[in-house]
Amino acid sequence: MKILLTGANGYIGMRLLPQLLEDGHDVICTVRDESRFSVAPEIRSQIEVLEIDFLQEVIPKKIPKDIDVAYFLIHSMSASTKDFSDMEAKTARNFNKYMSQTQVKQVIYLSGIVNEDKLSRHLESRKNVENILYKGPFALTVLRAGIIVGSGSSSFEIIRDLCEKLPVMITPKWVLTKTQPIAIRDIIVFLVGVLGNEETYDDSFDIAGPDVLSYKDMLEQYAEVRGFKNYILTVPVMTPKLSSYWLYFVTSTSYKLAMNLVDSMKIEVIAKDRRLQELLNIRTHTYREAIDLAFKKIEQNLVISSWKDSMISGRFRKGLEKYIQVPQYGVLTDKQKIAVDNPKEVLDNIWKIGGDNGWYYGNWLWKVRGFLDKLSGGVGLRRGRTHPDRMFAGDSLDFWRVLLADREARRLLLFAEMKLPGEAWLEFKIEKNILYQTATFRPRGLKGRLYWYSLLPFHYFIFGGMIRNIAKTPTNGS
Repeated sequence: MKILLTGANGYIGMRLLPQLLEDGHDVICTVRDESRFSVAPEIRSQIEVLEIDFLQEVIPKKIPKDIDVAYFLIHSMSASTKDFSDMEAKTARNFNKYMSQTQVKQVIYLSGIVNEDKLSRHLESRKNVENILYKGPFALTVLRAGIIVGSGSSSFEIIRDLCEKLPVMITPKWVLTKTQPIAIRDIIVFLVGVLGNEETYDDSFDIAGPDVLSYKDMLEQYAEVRGFKNYILTVPVMTPKLSSYWLYFVTSTSYKLAMNLVDSMKIEVIAKDRRLQELLNIRTHTYREAIDLAFKKIEQNLVISSWKDSMISGRFRKGLEKYIQVPQYGVLTDKQKIAVDNPKEVLDNIWKIGGDNGWYYGNWLWKVRGFLDKLSGGVGLRRGRTHPDRMFAGDSLDFWRVLLADREARRLLLFAEMKLPGEAWLEFKIEKNILYQTATFRPRGLKGRLYWYSLLPFHYFIFGGMIRNIAKTPTNGS
């Protein structure tokens, strides 16, 4: 089948894409910014990519007419705390207009469980999108899911951060709210299972795992699976705003996402039927099994996607391609170079930079800078990296975004997403047996210049130490 995959660079889309290709489908991916569509070259060669922003005016004939099925995996919950519902509604209406120009037979929409009379703004928005899509010129299949548990998912990473960082937690009362988590592996099985299945046309289904748990239960069971004990004290005095700050500072989530999550965590998210599970004969995984599966992926370095790689996790939501040309005028630079004995091994060192491996020199200073960035509302170092030694353009890398990662050309270019009075690039390249490292800063006014010059003493040690340690390999006696 010819399939349109919207939200292809999102957490779910990146997991679904390899499965669709493995099943032999012809896949067209839509993304807002092709320069940050971080897929492996072997996958990129098998797909067609279209740059479409569904918030903008519809472009005639942009999507091929002979589409059979489309997946609608677009949401704006992390983009705003106020107007995301309007954005999601507009996206759905524009999607319908695009589909009216095609021969699409079925659209599959991954939504949220909406069984309560009173819904959060997030779930109300999902339900509204569902209603808009039902007006489209196609058969609609809606899968309503609760919390998704898997390596790289926002829910899993938040629970992981809380449990690993806080052996004793003072928590708001929403941790007693009941929910029904589902493994990411099961989500993909359901999404593929309904593909072209006429028994699922024009219907909505709840999908969930077998366990109904409170958030407190989920925290405690996570700790048990990981082999340690945590202590949770629930208090009624923590306001939604304080709860959001608590999640933001302790976990990897952004403040906007934390606000919307807290709003949703007050609502029970429990499935009311198992029709689809019975129709497709699917056995869903328990919460404990989902945690085990997630850590198997992590331990084998097989995390396909992470919500932290989303562009909305940083400063710049689109248009990163305009930063790929590093400016040469009106900028301040720190240039370093060093001869290397083994360029291949040095390139391997470059490709492992950041995340758990750190920045090769003065890691505590990088952590301080990350903490200060987070205090000012920036991303900090919370995002890490998805894979320990692979990188693609568009990936997040601590408080940087990968603009270019070309192993063949032996060049890595990063763009800063931390809070800065200007714009910053960090570039590594190897030419013959010389490693070049260049930090470039384009200041914004006097404040930007004062910022750069105030850090010059630290630059001397950090950038010098970094290039020397990157250049170290077993062949030169390190």
